[in-house]
Amino acid sequence: ILMVDEKGKNMKCLTFFLMLPETVKNRSKKNSKKGNSSSSSNSKLPPVCYEIITLKTKKKKKMAADIFPRKKPANTNTTAVQQYHQQNLNNNNTIPAPNWQGLYPTIRERNAVMFNNDLMADVHFVVGPPGGTQRLPGHKYVLAVGSSVFHAMFYGELAEDKDEIRIPDVEPAAFLAMLKYIYCDEIDLAADTVLATLYAAKKYIVPHLARACVNFLETSLSAKNACVLLSQSCLFEEPDLTQRCWEVIDAQAELALKSEGFCDIDFQTLESILRRETLNAKEIVVFEAALNWAEVECQRQELTATIENKRKVLGKALYLIRIPTMALDDFANGAAQSGILTLNETNDIFLWYTAAKKPELQFVSKPRKGLVPQRCHRFQSCAYRSNQWRYRGRCDSIQFAVDKRVFIAGFGLYGSSCGSAEYSAKIELKRQGVILGQNLSKYFSDGSSNTFPVWFEYPVQIEPDTFYTASVILDGNELSYFGQEGMTEVQCGKVTVQFQCSSDSTNGTGVQGGQIPELIFYA
Repeated sequence: ILMVDEKGKNMKCLTFFLMLPETVKNRSKKNSKKGNSSSSSNSKLPPVCYEIITLKTKKKKKMAADIFPRKKPANTNTTAVQQYHQQNLNNNNTIPAPNWQGLYPTIRERNAVMFNNDLMADVHFVVGPPGGTQRLPGHKYVLAVGSSVFHAMFYGELAEDKDEIRIPDVEPAAFLAMLKYIYCDEIDLAADTVLATLYAAKKYIVPHLARACVNFLETSLSAKNACVLLSQSCLFEEPDLTQRCWEVIDAQAELALKSEGFCDIDFQTLESILRRETLNAKEIVVFEAALNWAEVECQRQELTATIENKRKVLGKALYLIRIPTMALDDFANGAAQSGILTLNETNDIFLWYTAAKKPELQFVSKPRKGLVPQRCHRFQSCAYRSNQWRYRGRCDSIQFAVDKRVFIAGFGLYGSSCGSAEYSAKIELKRQGVILGQNLSKYFSDGSSNTFPVWFEYPVQIEPDTFYTASVILDGNELSYFGQEGMTEVQCGKVTVQFQCSSDSTNGTGVQGGQIPELIFYA
């Protein structure tokens, strides 16, 4: 009896031995010879029939993955799929077990065994530039299911029946990472291959892998790699990543311009950075970065790095550097003596600084706007008393977290409550005990209850949803203003900041009162 559900799917099969007519006939003859005719029922032929019984069920249909949850198999089969993944990073692997299909309960796991495996492979790829190629096996059906480009290549109207396909513009490691995603549904990215993997994912239209690559790049984005990623994001047409890169470059411009990656960008990206109105850097730093790029570009073009060749590779981009906006000392001791400017350009710029009637210049003479810092004030009022706030080498500290990426430029601090005074401040920013930024500087307070900014040398990048520790050790007038009626959450523009007490605080500062009334940041 075959029992089925309402949709016609098998639910249960009850097996009976049905006696066929010929079998029954032979049996009845034997019974008649034995004189066993008294039982009339034995002489009758049983009907050969079946009946379909419909079962009503509310149970949800289960897939193999539900029936066989992923476990760590025992003995020789432990983490077998992971072992094959590791083994299959090498080429031409075969399955030793004759019944390997029985080792894996789900289609996903069985499919993963085929990753970079010559077993049943019907196409091979020769991946990489000449001299660095690697031959990788593939299975047309699996590849076509994972990529519309592979589908067109193997099953489209213009499909070519080739056993071997050469792909010189993709790195082998990146191609393997893409294959691993298509075969195993796993994303395995590394910092040194993620850009190449993004290129492969874009080329073969694997959008989810491409999105994972972009997310990886956004997470690892810093001033050191922002310029290179800006160049690549424009190439790959990833506007979200481009915007993130600009945020980092604007806020941490001097770090980005001094990074090694800046010299690796293309000329178009160089021009876009030099044009940037919101670049938060001194112009002498921009000038020196451009000269460093020109020297490396000469090497790429196999030119001797002379002054003439540097100026040649910079071309019109040289005039995007706002040399007339430099401090006079920076120009006189830097740009004027670099040799990159002609004698007439140097004289005209000196006249621009000093003469009432300024000459016309090819250089942009309007200063960059830079970024306007935002201030997050966490106290609703401030006060002073005769016995506090005192400073004797003790630490004032508070923890904070934000919901969006920001760049902490410094802290706003209270000053003396007994008239004007000068303070020495050691500020520090930590995450899980690791120092991200620190600076030792002085500030002058005028005796008012205003806050006074103290800056880090470079803005510090702050990631969302993680608590950071802001600390300061002050040395100066022992009595100062202090905050009170502190807030645990402050909305500052589009950024929400949360505060909590820090165990590093040994001078009394906490959420409700104390020092460090302001966080100064770019967003």
